[in-house]
Amino acid sequence: MKDQKEIIRETNELKILEAAELVFAQFGFKGATTDKIAKQAELPKANIHYYYKTKANLYQCVLTRILKEWIEAAEVFDDYDEPKMALTKYVESKMNYSRCRPYASKVWANEIIHGAPVVGAFLETTLKKWLEDRVEIIKGWIASNKIRKIDPTAFIYMIWSVTQHYADFEKQIEILNKGKGYSDEEFKLMTEQVTQFVLAGAGL
Repeated sequence: MKDQKEIIRETNELKILEAAELVFAQFGFKGATTDKIAKQAELPKANIHYYYKTKANLYQCVLTRILKEWIEAAEVFDDYDEPKMALTKYVESKMNYSRCRPYASKVWANEIIHGAPVVGAFLETTLKKWLEDRVEIIKGWIASNKIRKIDPTAFIYMIWSVTQHYADFEKQIEILNKGKGYSDEEFKLMTEQVTQFVLAGAGL
């Protein structure tokens, strides 16, 4: 059973991570400050430095959290043998992540745009291996005539691009949608549309 100190620590660390995610998404690594993060977290600035020694350390922790969640969200791809269900669940998972964690997606996109200085090793190892494994799964579907012949890598890139658009270009969508974000019902419809496009691309 956790003691009170441990509960307080976990609560504060989560508040700081969530605040930092928003601030890094809005201002980038260079524009973000621990003062802005402290204000967003509604905690004294000293607390930020108590739990995370430097801004760089906090940024790395934010990215590590995003990477962990990204991998967990991608696991649904492996839960189904049939391509229609596997692709449907994967698209739904990606769309849901964009809906619920837009700032996380923006932090990730900004990191990649700036040359992946922190996550480069992850891209070269964990993500590359994940992609190679899913490419082989898709090749197996093609060989079994379960889906039409496509370039597996380009297909996965397309899924990433479309689903992450709803987070990374959230403001653009809002402006083009009469100045307001999608309602839950509208986003559900968009998820269904994106799923249909992906399945159609695979000939399903």
